[in-house]
Amino acid sequence: MNPEPMNAPPPLPPAPAEASPAPVPAPRPRHLGLQPGLVAAWLLAAVAITVSVLLWQKVEGMQQQLARQSADAGSKSVEARTLARQAEETVRDTAAKVAVLESRVSDMSAYRAQLEDLVQTVTRVRDENLAVELDAALRVAQDQTQLTGSVEPLLAALRTAERRLGRSTDPRLAPVARAVAKDLERVKAASIPDTAGLLARIDQLLRQVDDLPAANDVGRPRGDTGPRGTGSASAPESWWARQWHAVLAQAQGLLRVGRVERPEASMMSPEQVFFVRENLKLRLQGARLALLARQYEAARADLAAASSALGTWFDPASRRTQAAATLLQQVQASTKAADLPRVDDTLVALGNAVAAGSATSPDAAGSR
Repeated sequence: MNPEPMNAPPPLPPAPAEASPAPVPAPRPRHLGLQPGLVAAWLLAAVAITVSVLLWQKVEGMQQQLARQSADAGSKSVEARTLARQAEETVRDTAAKVAVLESRVSDMSAYRAQLEDLVQTVTRVRDENLAVELDAALRVAQDQTQLTGSVEPLLAALRTAERRLGRSTDPRLAPVARAVAKDLERVKAASIPDTAGLLARIDQLLRQVDDLPAANDVGRPRGDTGPRGTGSASAPESWWARQWHAVLAQAQGLLRVGRVERPEASMMSPEQVFFVRENLKLRLQGARLALLARQYEAARADLAAASSALGTWFDPASRRTQAAATLLQQVQASTKAADLPRVDDTLVALGNAVAAGSATSPDAAGSR
């Protein structure tokens, strides 16, 4: 819309028709000639100016905000560049540290491999030394058992071997552990004779040997156990009767009639009887020494020879001979089942383990 100019004259009214002349009105003042369109134009201009001012203020605020945001973004960009530079340096340092750590890890891996080889070598040597030590300990304990006649040293050695083998992880020692368990049960069940009692009985036999009647002993009634002349008959009252009985007893001793079952025994001379007694004593002494040395086989052999000599060269009808034979049989019965236990199975298993360890050691050294 185009506003009218402020200085333009107002339009003239149309000419009236031909009529009678009328009076001409007086002219209006010029300042009272404002039109509504002009007012509207001014109002629109004022609104436009106001809107423009407001828009300018808003644009100016936006510019200031953008300037602040740009400044903040610049400072943040500087900080980001600084942080990025620091991060780059940190990454560079971290990469260097990682490289150092990787080199150390490789060194540690090499050290670990060497340590594992060393541990395996030490374990193998320890197991081999364990087998050798157990073998030596068991042999010493077995010798102590032979010397002392007690199974306690052998039991202690077997229990120690069982504990040490239980802590070992070497599969080569598994047969040794089984052999140790078997030998331990056998040693626990072994019966050891009373050596002191056996020696006392043998000493008693040694004291009785000189009183034993020989098979061809003359002048001693068979089965005599006490002094002669003791009987139920009352003593003679007169001196002549006593002398007569003495002469009769002497005459009866000059001649003896009996059945000869062992001709070789009846033909012995007094010197031979002496040597027979000494031989019997030597047999008993040998059995005594064998028992002291825990050599039960030798003791049984000497006791058997002594029993044979006692039954061959001495009077079997004599009560002294029978008592000695009974005592000798008791000693033989005590030593018959007597035998010190041995741990041969364990020693064989230990020898096999040591041999297996020695055989595998050169192979392991060659593989390394």
